[in-house]
Amino acid sequence: MRYFDFHTHAFPDSLAERALKGLAVTSGIAPATDGTLKGLRAKMAENGIDGAMLLPVATKPSQQTTINNWAADIMGGGLYCCGSVHPDAEDALSEIDRIKSLGLYGVKFHSEYQGFCPHEERMFPIYEKIAELGLIAVFHGGWDPYSQDIIRATPQSFAAVAETFPKLTIVAAHLGGMNLWDDIEKYTAGRYENLWFDVGVISRYIEDDQLLRIIRKQGAGKVLFGSDCPWDEPANEIAMIQRLPITDEEKELIFHGNAERLLGIKI
Repeated sequence: MRYFDFHTHAFPDSLAERALKGLAVTSGIAPATDGTLKGLRAKMAENGIDGAMLLPVATKPSQQTTINNWAADIMGGGLYCCGSVHPDAEDALSEIDRIKSLGLYGVKFHSEYQGFCPHEERMFPIYEKIAELGLIAVFHGGWDPYSQDIIRATPQSFAAVAETFPKLTIVAAHLGGMNLWDDIEKYTAGRYENLWFDVGVISRYIEDDQLLRIIRKQGAGKVLFGSDCPWDEPANEIAMIQRLPITDEEKELIFHGNAERLLGIKI
């Protein structure tokens, strides 16, 4: 079996230790790597993962340029990258143009770290630009340890974006709503041609029977294997998909075929 992990994270060596320490304290999760690219590649090799998507997040407008330049520089050897823009950045639209020119595959958003809800109208010009350029919009979905009184990225919000922007290719992480499994079944699974899910770090939070229902409703052709490494061991999500009573062909799609089709690559 080949594997493409659509949801991974790493940091420049100079930042990795500090970044992981803060996130580990907040989440209470012991990271699976040291947060470096070397650590990510070692984890990929350990699990037989042939390709991976790195998803950086600009938590401040001032970080965009540096993050996107770094992402473009590190691609290769089975590593693919999205860029990121911050919703409050005055130059967000021009930076999306630059993300395209750098050869990055999409734009990663995280509502909890960036302070927005996906369906806010101020995001609409950003989505229009991403769709126009044929890039992918990748979102954190659902609960996060940083979530406070409100979860901003809900299945309802993704439904609104998918319906308003049918030409926008959306990947909603954590099945599009960590710990909002019933709402996923009600509002998004199987309803939108332009909405994809990844299964990053959900193995410790969802029961197999509900995961199977969601995959059946969504269709295996719109589900992507992901681990959210270093916030879970990729082996956990691999085992989760392997034990489901779905066909080998469906597992092939989830583990690598869908990512190859979505990105236009072959691993």
